[in-house]
Amino acid sequence: MAILVAGGAGYIGSHMVKDLLANGEEVVVADNLSTGHRKAVDPRAKFYIGDIRDRAFLDQIFINEDIKAVVHFAAFSIVPESMSEPLKYFDNNTGGMITLLEAMRDFKVKYIVFSSTAATYGVPEHMPIKETDPQKPINPYGLSKLMMEHMMAWADSAYGVKFVALRYFNVAGAAPDGSIGEDHGPETHLVPIIMQVAQGKRAELSIFGDDYNTPDGTNVRDYVHVMDLADAHLLALKYLFAGNESNAFNLGSSTGFSNKQMLEAAREVTGKPIPAKMAPRRPGDPDSLVAASDKARNVLGWKPKYDDVHDIIATAWKWHESHPQGYNDRN
Repeated sequence: MAILVAGGAGYIGSHMVKDLLANGEEVVVADNLSTGHRKAVDPRAKFYIGDIRDRAFLDQIFINEDIKAVVHFAAFSIVPESMSEPLKYFDNNTGGMITLLEAMRDFKVKYIVFSSTAATYGVPEHMPIKETDPQKPINPYGLSKLMMEHMMAWADSAYGVKFVALRYFNVAGAAPDGSIGEDHGPETHLVPIIMQVAQGKRAELSIFGDDYNTPDGTNVRDYVHVMDLADAHLLALKYLFAGNESNAFNLGSSTGFSNKQMLEAAREVTGKPIPAKMAPRRPGDPDSLVAASDKARNVLGWKPKYDDVHDIIATAWKWHESHPQGYNDRN
């Protein structure tokens, strides 16, 4: 029996595929390659190109493959874009979840681990954020993911589809061996943009806003390594296979780092000057997001290996140095 990784050619999904295979699982990948890369997918995984909103495409997979669980990464995730194109996010993210859950119901696939987000919390009332805190998204991306969480809960109630929602904070880093990493087009994430400046591919880093309610005025975020994230998904699958009830967990380091602190850490790791300038705020960005991840540690037994941002940045730098053009194309 196989694990279906929806969005398995993307940044986090490709690292999930790598981790599943390393743990002896059979893996099937579904991806439309709108943002992912065929070259990021381990050749040992069976690959289907298509869109999870396409029911006929999903039926083909579930008929051909013996799927025991789904790990779902197939969603758009750029907050500023969601502000300017909200319907694109509801169509792809929320609509895709409807079709996927319908197929799972019809083919009697009872387990799903879902890539949710800290953006479901909106502007937090206190730090660190706990799973029981109010979920009040302030952007369409966060709202689309919250709607997906609610849909899974109702699918559990009606059809017995058990789920784990993993609410990520900021994901960074790359596979330690440098084989796969983060390559978006265009790039919007802080760490790879800093790496591109260090490489000389960008003239400077733009830090969006220095008047936030934080110690140095720049956004504070909680960074978690992509392979630690993949490990949490494995643990979530084991949790579901053991017969446990549906649940939600925060995944983060429980430590916040500002944009300026990340820049300084990257300068130390790379030995490069990395020029930077201040730029206007972006819409939809909360001041700070830091996770309380003790629930994942206690219930799932999650033990992140990378708890220092210097180590996280070092793996990202290894990927960027060994792949100066990323995956070389958009496929």
